[in-house]
Amino acid sequence: MNLGKMENKQIKNKFESSNAWPFVEARALLKKINYKTPNKGFVLFETGYGPSGLPHIGTFGEVARTTMVRNAFIKLAPNIPTKLICFSDDMDGLRKVPDNIPNSDILYDNLGKALTNIPDPYQEHSSYGANMNNRLKKFLDNFGFEYEFYSSTKCYKDGIFNNALKNLADNYAEITNLVKATLREERRASYSPFMPVCPITNKILETGVKALNIEDYTIDFIDSNGDTQNISIFNGHCKLQWKADFGMRWHALDVDYEMYGKDIIPSAELAKKISKILGKKAPYNFHYELFLDDKGQKISKSKGNGISIEKWLRYAPKESLAYYMFNKPKTAKRLHFDIIPKATDEYLNFINRFHDLDSVKQLDNPVYHVHNSNVPEINMGNISFSLLLNLASACNPDNKDILWGFISKYDKTLNADLSPFLDVLVEYAVNYYNDFIKAHKSYREATKLEYQAILRLKEDLKNTDTNDAKQLQNIVYQIGNDFNFELKDWFKALYEILLGQSTGPRMGSFISLFGINETIKLIEEKIN
Repeated sequence: MNLGKMENKQIKNKFESSNAWPFVEARALLKKINYKTPNKGFVLFETGYGPSGLPHIGTFGEVARTTMVRNAFIKLAPNIPTKLICFSDDMDGLRKVPDNIPNSDILYDNLGKALTNIPDPYQEHSSYGANMNNRLKKFLDNFGFEYEFYSSTKCYKDGIFNNALKNLADNYAEITNLVKATLREERRASYSPFMPVCPITNKILETGVKALNIEDYTIDFIDSNGDTQNISIFNGHCKLQWKADFGMRWHALDVDYEMYGKDIIPSAELAKKISKILGKKAPYNFHYELFLDDKGQKISKSKGNGISIEKWLRYAPKESLAYYMFNKPKTAKRLHFDIIPKATDEYLNFINRFHDLDSVKQLDNPVYHVHNSNVPEINMGNISFSLLLNLASACNPDNKDILWGFISKYDKTLNADLSPFLDVLVEYAVNYYNDFIKAHKSYREATKLEYQAILRLKEDLKNTDTNDAKQLQNIVYQIGNDFNFELKDWFKALYEILLGQSTGPRMGSFISLFGINETIKLIEEKIN
């Protein structure tokens, strides 16, 4: 074997042995398609999006995670073409008005209509659905995702789904009975997979279908005035109910891979059966756990209780969000503002370790998948995002120049030009501090013992000749031990008394960055 072939074999074995979940998923998909290109000429990855409310991070996460699997698949099978579709169910009827949309009267006046047939309350786009779609595409483009955007409205109205709808009509009884078996008794009597668009009100009618006419593929239904009408099932005159629509879409587009949240597993299982009835195997699926808000409730577009993508990107870099999506997709995760600094620092820790790993272990490092193997080197010194936030807590900055004044004094090798990523983090830290920390700062008085210990800290800092973070940390440790504090209580006291918060950084690192003299002044200010 020549060296070139040996090297290629080693690379292939490396990808085939990785335990990172995107490679595990990609290998399973490759096996499902029998290690060859499908007849349509490519492997199709799909993500689904319901634009009834502002796109939240869970929506973005599905695209990010699917892209990670697609990238791993390309590494494993570079000769098999792939495509990613981001599908928007924008022909769905609006059932509930979200809590976080302006001019909501417009939406209340159009309940029941397709999202693309409702005026835009923001007055920016041709419809409410178009606005929500545009918001999602804007963020996907910002992250550099490679995808094709599909609109349900366009697929129905342009006839892209017509053959699949005909197929479903030919199997109407079997599919209808299959779905009915999963419904409550009162819903079964009125159920039909087809929902006509009322020609009088333009509302999507969930009930009222009287008969399917297979000879001309029309349905008889009761319109909004109570009269019987006849309409074609093709070209957007009808839309399918959700469960039937899911399976029909897999069949019509010949989808090979789609992931979804744990909450729709029953619907997905039904869609698999519908896809089989229509004559095609269902795609390979992966389900992820749900995102929860700070109260443990499922995040919802209608409630607006999650974090919008805009919000995250105001306080942390997009790479930290991609890392958060990579990490433990099978574990339910809280999705609220407090996790942003933690996710950012974890991302930084992984990227700092990455280039010291061998090529095999790099595949299991999250940043390999965040950056699709092109992992940059970042010059941050020893500064973490949490440390920047606590520096901001101590100096109350109005702009990033104030933080840079401390940073450049702490480490003369760091500046905005040579450390652009750090410069961006400094700006995020100022935003996060002013929007979240500043309003919630709550200082408390020191107990008598804490007062004595903090005075001792001030004196020890006056007498030290070092600015080394580890040695300063040892000084703080020693004082805590000398005064018989539980160390976690000692550090918490320092945070609450000096910084006005219950958590904080390693005090040695903070003092080193903030400065000895500045820390002494801070102590004098807070304990007096």
